[in-house]
Amino acid sequence: MKKTFFAVDLGATSGRTLLTTVSDEGFEQEVLNRFPNHLIQMREHFYWDIFELYRNILEGLKIVANRGVEIESIGIDTWGCDFVLLARDGSFLRLPYSYRDPQTEGAPKYFFAKIPQKRVYNITGIQVMNFNSLFQLDTMRRKYDSAMELVDKVLFIPDALSYMLTGEKVCEYTVATTSQLVNAKTRKLDTELVMALGLTERSFGKFVYPGETIGTLTKEIQQITGLGPVPVVAVGGHDTASAVAAVPATNTGFAYLSSGTWSLMGIESPQPVINDMTERLNFTNEGGVERNIRVLKNICGMWLLERCRLKWGNPPYAEINAEAAASEPFRSVINPDAPEFVNPEDMEEAIKRYCHKHGEPVPQTRGQITRCIYESLALRYRQVYYMLRDLTPYRLEVLHMIGGGCQNTMLNQWTANALGIPVIAGPVEATALGNVMVQAIAAGMAKDIKSMRMLIHKSIPLTTYNPQFSENWDVAVERIK
Repeated sequence: MKKTFFAVDLGATSGRTLLTTVSDEGFEQEVLNRFPNHLIQMREHFYWDIFELYRNILEGLKIVANRGVEIESIGIDTWGCDFVLLARDGSFLRLPYSYRDPQTEGAPKYFFAKIPQKRVYNITGIQVMNFNSLFQLDTMRRKYDSAMELVDKVLFIPDALSYMLTGEKVCEYTVATTSQLVNAKTRKLDTELVMALGLTERSFGKFVYPGETIGTLTKEIQQITGLGPVPVVAVGGHDTASAVAAVPATNTGFAYLSSGTWSLMGIESPQPVINDMTERLNFTNEGGVERNIRVLKNICGMWLLERCRLKWGNPPYAEINAEAAASEPFRSVINPDAPEFVNPEDMEEAIKRYCHKHGEPVPQTRGQITRCIYESLALRYRQVYYMLRDLTPYRLEVLHMIGGGCQNTMLNQWTANALGIPVIAGPVEATALGNVMVQAIAAGMAKDIKSMRMLIHKSIPLTTYNPQFSENWDVAVERIK
């Protein structure tokens, strides 16, 4: 059996559409088009250009039609938390705010004045972050945002794009969990939290889970693209949910690290893990593609280096990695999750100011800055890994590194050294593969994620990094604390 699927994979800095053929032998994957995802700054706010994303998706679909390829279905995954507000007539009320918009700085305290933080965490199990949809919506309501006065539906970004293709308004489970509005135990929107925003469950689309069909391409989209009534299937709408589905694990004794703009490190659990420890450590319980729970922590990832590379004129990784390798080990360390690094105008200067403020030697060269970022990330991964060991009944024997960041051999090796366990890198296109896997299961090609993971394990090249032990990591972790 062989079937072909279309995946839309949108990250916070870029997007792509992919064509993937699935058979008993494995996966044949091709990127159809790549495109940037730019933040739009206007009047002190940051927005996403969702219409440009939509246009690029249509371009990918046109390529499929021009080739005469028959696709089984379409699946869309994106980053979490952000959303579009729809008016009663179905039109967009405005461009969606970006989670990096500064208006939510300090926002949680205002909502917690209405419902205490402990109760919110006990309901959702979600890590408190300023930009969670709960706080975005509450901030907009508190600041009398005109769109909130007219809103009929709140659609998270993958759901908004599915709506643009099908006309159907849904609320997909995995991306909805990032909002901090879903009850972790019932796997449904929580009425108390929704009502605290002046909304109702009707303010969101029909609740769907990965594998359910959302609808088919509208006649308008069929005419624009040249395709027929192709179904759009709900996948792991949150890109991390799709990525984790593609972890090529052969047993339960693993942690995962989805490495990209963000680093998301965690474990899988059949039930939410919500207790005093997870609340104190600010762990999150997000939905997985088989209604399992991804117990994880968000860590600032390659965003740090990408912003520096942009200032440096985007030099090749091989070039700056060579400079990092030649730099002094553990010269400077930072906390990657410090608020100073959320969205500074100049990331290089932000790192230098942070080091000066905290008594660390200020990095001066590209190599020193790159090495500072890599070593600090590896040290942060170590901290979170040790926390995860206390949260799971399984012995964690390996870390699966997936996503675009897993191509960075230097960071992979230093992560293995810092954690003291093997790091298995791959697949690079984990998010798109997880997206397609859910579509393939919906098409009857497999019964569950476990069987699809085994197919990935045997058919996708993987690289193992064994730890090279050094006491320097033990010394350096005390500095980052």
